Amino acid sequence: MSFIRPARALRVALIGCLASATALAQELPTGRIVGRVVDATTGQGIVDAGVSVAGTTLGTQTGVDGRFTIPKVTAGTVTLHVRRIGFVAKTVTGLLLAGGQTLEQNVSLTASVTQISAQVVTASVERGTVNEALDRQRTAVGVVNAVTAEQIAKSPDGDAAQAVQRVSGVTVQDGKYVFVRGLGERYTTASLNGARVPSPEPEKRVVPLDLFPSGLLQTVTTTKTFTPDQQGDFAGALVDIRTREFPARRTVTAQFVGGYTAGSSGSKSIAPRGVGGEAVGMVGSGRDVPTLVASLGNFQGITLNHADQNTVIKQFRNAWTPTTSTAPPNSSGSLSIGGDDPVLGHRIGYLFSGSYAFSTDLKDNQLRALADRGNTPGETKPIDVFTGQTSNESVLWGGLTNLSTMFGDGSRVAFNGMYNRTADNEARVETGHFENEGIDAKITRMDYVQRAVQSAQLTGEHEYGSHRLDWAVTASGVRRDEPDRSEFVQAMTPSANGGQVLRWLSTGNGGAVRTFSALNEHSLESKGDYQWGFKAFGREHTLKIGGLGRQTTRTSDVRAYSISAPGAGDSVTLLEPEQIFDGRFMRTGDSVFTIGPLAQGGSYDAHDNLAAGYLMTEIGLSGRARLIGGARFERDQLRVNALSTLGSPLAVNKNWGDVLPSLALNLQLTDNQQSRFSVSRTLARPEYREIAPIETRDVLNGDDVLGNDELQRTNILNADARWEWYPSSGEVLSFGVFAKQFTNPIERVYQAAGSGTRVVFYTNAKSADNYGAEVEARKGLGFVAPWLERFQGFTNVTVMESRIHLGTDTRASATNTSRRMVGQAPYVLNGGLTYLAQGNSLSATVLFNRVGPRIFAAGDRPLPDVIEEVRNSLDVSLRLPVAGAFSARIDAKNLLNDPYLVRQGTVTRERYSTGQVVQAGLVWRP
Repeated sequence: MSFIRPARALRVALIGCLASATALAQELPTGRIVGRVVDATTGQGIVDAGVSVAGTTLGTQTGVDGRFTIPKVTAGTVTLHVRRIGFVAKTVTGLLLAGGQTLEQNVSLTASVTQISAQVVTASVERGTVNEALDRQRTAVGVVNAVTAEQIAKSPDGDAAQAVQRVSGVTVQDGKYVFVRGLGERYTTASLNGARVPSPEPEKRVVPLDLFPSGLLQTVTTTKTFTPDQQGDFAGALVDIRTREFPARRTVTAQFVGGYTAGSSGSKSIAPRGVGGEAVGMVGSGRDVPTLVASLGNFQGITLNHADQNTVIKQFRNAWTPTTSTAPPNSSGSLSIGGDDPVLGHRIGYLFSGSYAFSTDLKDNQLRALADRGNTPGETKPIDVFTGQTSNESVLWGGLTNLSTMFGDGSRVAFNGMYNRTADNEARVETGHFENEGIDAKITRMDYVQRAVQSAQLTGEHEYGSHRLDWAVTASGVRRDEPDRSEFVQAMTPSANGGQVLRWLSTGNGGAVRTFSALNEHSLESKGDYQWGFKAFGREHTLKIGGLGRQTTRTSDVRAYSISAPGAGDSVTLLEPEQIFDGRFMRTGDSVFTIGPLAQGGSYDAHDNLAAGYLMTEIGLSGRARLIGGARFERDQLRVNALSTLGSPLAVNKNWGDVLPSLALNLQLTDNQQSRFSVSRTLARPEYREIAPIETRDVLNGDDVLGNDELQRTNILNADARWEWYPSSGEVLSFGVFAKQFTNPIERVYQAAGSGTRVVFYTNAKSADNYGAEVEARKGLGFVAPWLERFQGFTNVTVMESRIHLGTDTRASATNTSRRMVGQAPYVLNGGLTYLAQGNSLSATVLFNRVGPRIFAAGDRPLPDVIEEVRNSLDVSLRLPVAGAFSARIDAKNLLNDPYLVRQGTVTRERYSTGQVVQAGLVWRP
């Protein structure tokens, strides 16, 4: 009995200890681990990989795209084991998980055919191996370059156009249009989250990338080689803009930046007259074409007496000349809220983000001129020389909503919604001399342009073992409004006191002009891709098939009206414009003014239906060689209905069918070196406006522009070869060459004419060639000296050449029938240096860009080509911690302030500078 009681007491004590331990374990804080397991060679997610927490029974299998989630993991230092048949097992140590938090850890696995022993790495090392930009480049099937959100955050770039120009071979024209490898917007296409973006430009089917705020971007990927799973109408590159994805844990980020533009901010300058709403890019109906004026159409068949014309003229805003104001400082702000939280018991990933930016710039001492033949052969002399200044206020804002959820382990459905809006409010005043008229003149112009792009996309990813199905349905649209552009011209004559007398140029049709234009484009695109991974002859292979359908509708309408007063005397013409049109000369019985539409107006609508299907395969020839081949078929049916302001309606129909083959060979030379070879056929179709055989004209001293309904699509043969070396994490050295051969390239040229206004038209040249070489390097500088360990240098250089051959039967009045292609620069240089402090708390980046001279426009005989001269750009960015959740950013842009300069022979066609920009701000990320 005496022995039983102690034993019973011991059992009771043990039970109590176990109960206490269990209760203590239940009270310990827990967190969640999420991430992706990817193939280190291909970058694709690995399905059905086992992920477990060492020392526990917690674990899971990866689902679609290699994603995994392990909930209720005890907080502290955690070790993960990752295993998958056919891959080397990996152990990741040193994960620090806080209670109530979510930790994101991506893991890459290496195929066991190249390495047998298991791997043990720390969490920090494993994160370092996933350098997103280089990882995309290394694992892509073709030649790819990417700029990621991390890189953009360390630069002063404010939109996608500024960000993408850091990529090798990329130049940006007019701050928005992308040229890749010297090929213009005709040969470079843009997509948003994989779906084609409609164009807001009336004369071009091109997407200006300044529409997309950098704060909403995850990556900007430039694909330079074609594979059949891509749309085939590009030769330079396919630029894919990916909006930001939701973070793995709940995150709130806010940012505010204020800035100063030298010569503009805080200075008095000309400013356009507005109606309200310009600061947010939404002016409403205040600038719309007046209802009464619109109802008159092209005035054909309508007789208007003087009273009627006075009534019509009164409908326009009485705004012709700019005011003077002090330019406000630049400012921008953004707010993002994202996370992955349960909703009704089901986890939903989400991101809501918005941004707004306002900036001003002043182009002072601006010069523009035309060139004419000189007195001796080959000589050029300036004519119609004007100097002045242009002030501009720009607004860019946008927002996005991204939602994503998993259904089981094999399916993921996501919604991506985005709306961006931009506006430019511009005033320009210049004085000069009209050669033909023999008069000095002052020209005043006010112009406002607002653009909007919207996209709503539903996507699905379904992965079950070796089978994968991706689909997407995207509805997108753009709108461009240029409401109520005003132009007013005054003749200048010397006064008795030595000054100038300004007299309205009231005769002719260019003295007082109002223009209204609007463009709408809507697109509905659906696509699906099925991928099957299978094993044969001891190697992995992939078969991929898919299809796409897209329906696009575009409408464009331009209306221009000229007001004149042929018999008006000095009592009218010597007044200020706002006095001339304030109503004092439009009373009952007055017959001073006449109004009529101008021929440069017009409208067109386009209906474009594209259907495509493809088949491609990726074959493992050996453990280090993979062959990728296949073909894509695209059928495009296009109808364009055009109507010039004073002409008859015209209709053009095109029906094209094309087979686009592609073949590529990727060789893994060593564990960190590879080479790529590819050949393909792609195409470029004429733009909608180019095939409409109607003639339009710029309002003042411009060229007539004539469409050509006989234009054919351009066929392009592409060849690429590239060697890549990735010595360590975040480092790369690559060298590549490329060549392209064009059949029937479309050129914008001058038509041969005896005299009078020059006519620009579009024609198919006989052929063209484009070739070049690219070098890219990114390397840590620790090998030079230990104190340089935190510095990294990077550069990319592209040298290229092209030659276009115009046909002998062309109507073109070309100076050179064999020359470089328009927009072709002989070289592009990007370079930079980054400093990253320990713990990534502080960073500094210096960026340099230089673009060689390029043909801005082809010359008309006997004048030489118009050349945009070399321009250098230098930017600096600094990111540093402040206190707690606050950090600071300081940016300096355009430090060299190199002028924008365009020459034709010895004549300066255009020159201006915009000034340096300095900005600073705070970022809050709790």
